[in-house]
Formats: sequence, structure tokens, C-alpha cells
Amino acid sequence: MEKNNASLVEEFQRYFSIEQATTPAQLENVYRVRYRVYCEEFQYETPEAFPNQLETDEFDANSRHSLVVHKASGMPAGCARLVLADEQRLMPMEKYCAHAMDESIIRGFDGRRDTICEFSRLGVDGAFRRRPGERESRFGEIAALDCSKREQRTFPLVALATILSALAMSELIGRPHCFAMMEPFLPRLLGRSGLIPIPAGKETEYHGTRSPFYWDTRVGVSNLAEDFKAFYAAIRADFTAAGAASARSTPVMSWSGRAEVEQRAQWPHFFRAQYAI
Repeated sequence: MEKNNASLVEEFQRYFSIEQATTPAQLENVYRVRYRVYCEEFQYETPEAFPNQLETDEFDANSRHSLVVHKASGMPAGCARLVLADEQRLMPMEKYCAHAMDESIIRGFDGRRDTICEFSRLGVDGAFRRRPGERESRFGEIAALDCSKREQRTFPLVALATILSALAMSELIGRPHCFAMMEPFLPRLLGRSGLIPIPAGKETEYHGTRSPFYWDTRVGVSNLAEDFKAFYAAIRADFTAAGAASARSTPVMSWSGRAEVEQRAQWPHFFRAQYAI
């Protein structure tokens, strides 16, 4: 890894944590970042539809979520999710942008929908996209977020960290075939890290100009620029360790516990999403 980029990644890891969002509190932070980005800032979704200021949708209950947190302030800085497809459930891009997709790519997996997923809802809070020297933000908290220039240098890595976290989740859960509807800037951002997405259809209008893309996580990881392979490896190792710790601490489910899970399946969507079942 080049010294400058290596030190920048090390600095980022000093100021931010990268987590799999599984608890109700973590998921609330994910949905809050999404509300700020997708509803307040870019207005892709109607703010009035989410009076609790948590942006959720029908796909969250069947997704894996990741979260980047600013350690000093505790503020959620960025998030992403992987939507898991199966025989009954479509990916968001299949539901809303099927006309733009190259169906031959999905058919190429011989119907194995348990190996595919969609990367979506990438969001970086506006407070962590400011340039050094900017003191104002429409969200208010930025005035209280007193960061040094050294710390602010790491802010551009928030987006990359969420992307690498999604790669790690994709690899760890055995869903290597990943799709995404991307704005024009995102393939360029991915390309800088060495992850080259493959066009998977044609350009369309969906909350702005979007195009479908595909990548195989295993190939993508092997092609990561040397500057970022160690970064990815650290994220993956943290996720693996967290998963192992969770497995050790999870008690054997009693019959009453199974009944509770079955009962949760009948709860309204928002609560199912909060518990990620």
C-alpha cells in the first residue's frame, strides 16, 4: 500500500468504526442516515411519508445492513445494504427498473437466486461531505462537529468504507453476484478502488439518471487496488469476529423464543425491519 493512502486509511480507522447493523439501535441509525440523505437532502422520497424520520421500505426486512459511525461524536456517517433475492422476492431494480436490465445476465445463474443480491441505499450524511473550512450545514449538527483538518481528510473514505462493507457482507454470506442501479459518478468511484462494475443493461430515469451494473464479489476483491486491499481485509475480519462473538453469545432458542420469532413475522413492516428478520 502506498504510504500516503495507507496512512489515510489508518487515520480513517482511528476516527470511524464500520459495523454490521443488526441491533434495533444500529438499524435506527441506518434509517436515520437514509432519511437525511434520501428525504431531506436529495428529496428522492417524500419526508412526510416518514414522520419518525426513519426512511425504510419493503426490502429492509430481507436485507443485510452496514453502518459507518463517527467515534468521537457517535454520529452515524454512512450506510449501505444488500437486498437478498429469492424465489419469491424481487430485487428493487427488478421491481422498478426491469425494463432497463439485461435479463440474460440473471438467467446466466441457472436460476440460483440464492447467490444474488442488490447493493442499494448507499448514503453518506451531508455532515461528512463538507469541505475543509465549511462551517454551515442545513442539518445543524455540523456546527457542533468540531473536527481537525487532519480528521476531515478522512471524510471522503466514508463512501468507500460503505462500499467495501457491502463487499464483505456479500462474500461472508455467500452472495457473490451483486447488482446495483448506479448514478454516473459511482462506477468512477468504484473504479478508483479497483472494483470495475460490468454494465448490466441500459440507462434509465429513476430518481435521476441510473444504469444497472453487476460485479462478482470474488473477482472484485481480487482486483482491488493494493491501497485498499488491507482496508477491505480489516473490515472483513471485523465482521467475521463480530459474527463469531454473536454466535457464541446467542443462547439455544427455546420453544417460547421460536414463538416470539413467529409472532414477529406478523408485526408491521417497520418492526420486522428493526429486528432484521
